[in-house]
Amino acid sequence: MKKLFLIVLSALLLASCQGQPEAPTIRVSLVADGRERTFAYSVPVTVGEFLRDSKVDIELGELDRVNPPPFTQISDGMRVTVVRVQETNECEQSIIPYQQKTLLSEGLKPGEQKVGQAGQNGTLEICYRVTINDGVPGDRVEISRTEILAPKDEIIYVGPSGEIEPVPIAGTLAYIGNGNAWSMRGSSTTKRPLTTTSDLDKRVFKLSPNGRQLLFTRKVTDADGGNSFNQLWLIADVQQDAEPVSLVPGDVLYADWVPGADNTISYSTGEASEAAPGWRAFNDLWQMRLDPQTGESLNVRQILENPPGGPYAWWGTRYEWSPDGQKLAWVQADAFGLVDLENGRLNVPLLNYAVFLTRADWSWRATVSWSPDSAAIITTVHGPPVGRELPENSPAFDVAVADTEGSLRASIMKNVGIWAAPQFSPLVSDPGSEFPQGYLAYLRARDPFNSINGEYDLIVADRDGSNARRIFPLENEPGIKAGESVYQNQEFVWSPDGRQIALIYQGNLWIVDVESAVAHQLTLDGSASNPVWAP
Repeated sequence: MKKLFLIVLSALLLASCQGQPEAPTIRVSLVADGRERTFAYSVPVTVGEFLRDSKVDIELGELDRVNPPPFTQISDGMRVTVVRVQETNECEQSIIPYQQKTLLSEGLKPGEQKVGQAGQNGTLEICYRVTINDGVPGDRVEISRTEILAPKDEIIYVGPSGEIEPVPIAGTLAYIGNGNAWSMRGSSTTKRPLTTTSDLDKRVFKLSPNGRQLLFTRKVTDADGGNSFNQLWLIADVQQDAEPVSLVPGDVLYADWVPGADNTISYSTGEASEAAPGWRAFNDLWQMRLDPQTGESLNVRQILENPPGGPYAWWGTRYEWSPDGQKLAWVQADAFGLVDLENGRLNVPLLNYAVFLTRADWSWRATVSWSPDSAAIITTVHGPPVGRELPENSPAFDVAVADTEGSLRASIMKNVGIWAAPQFSPLVSDPGSEFPQGYLAYLRARDPFNSINGEYDLIVADRDGSNARRIFPLENEPGIKAGESVYQNQEFVWSPDGRQIALIYQGNLWIVDVESAVAHQLTLDGSASNPVWAP
């Protein structure tokens, strides 16, 4: 027993005299920057700690990729790879070829051609992101596409073929065609252009009460200088081939002649805006007397300085003078009323209604029409909900009338459509009666609850809305597409004698006889708009 104890003790002493066994060596290879190196570690660490070691001396870029990931623990024989990653942007430009457009023009003989605008190619810039891995570029990924220069279409005007039956014209009928002012007097055969620049913007297009002077607005281009969108112009005598002259006002949203005041206009302005629709209205109102030949401003006074513009004031207030020139109506998104001309303010509205929520970059404004005796106004109002929708979402629009004293307010036609634009006719002298009579005309939507882009019929009725009848177009023909000029909404106009109506139908100017409903087409090129008619 003693001998066994001594043997065990000797073994323990021998073991204590020998050193601890060496830890296993961990060898890791590193591939980076075009070379491969091997490092030995006695303790396990993560790949991230390995790369941060001063012996390794590797600085990682933000985009560099490491394999295996930095959180991985190293092991013997592991191979760590660092891929250097860079990203660069490359841009290149290409040509956008221009297109050729052929437009009909009433100013040319049938088949005759004329270049109205030279074509110009545009420029497109496309930028790509390129990823470079260890100096080797990868695929390009498109990151942006910018139209640096928009192409300009080549426009070729061609004289329309076909013949139009001559139609007598009472007074002077003017309209816009292909961006130019046109007029005819006495007969449709006298049709002629008043401008040739093709730059009328349709915001203002008004004949003076005597039918001799024309007020209109032209677009302002970047080449004209300044941050402006239009300029007011005058043709002093449309019957004598007078040259257009530029007036002082610019950035004009509304302008018209003041009845009973010679060579006097009123106008409202705004400012150009990068946001749609391209302007912001001031809702101001000015009156200016001008030299009828030179357009020089002789006297200017401000009627409204800074009145409330109502909801969606950026679109602008609409104004309309009474036939006697003594009253001025204003129209905003939720009401219409009269201007207090003496004190320079807006009176209490004659009628209020819910704002119509268009869910677009335009705001609806009704048109207003004065009775010939300047005692009443007829207009379109936004109707009440037809179901459970909110008032601002109602699709209903009614024709309503109000007198200037505020004692009469009534809807006389229900559900006519947003572009109804009711208008009183001038008084019509009936040879068989000692009393003059008058009519009411309006556009009636074929689908009254879907009337923004829908089709309309031209309706004529008695002044109280009774005895309504369709006079244009025929029952089986396509309807009138109203509202294409949302700001003006000037789709039809009465003749000075109250016996005919001029309107735009499928882009052309037509005349319809009120009594017989016989219609005549006056243009062929499909570019007509903004008809105005004066004695």
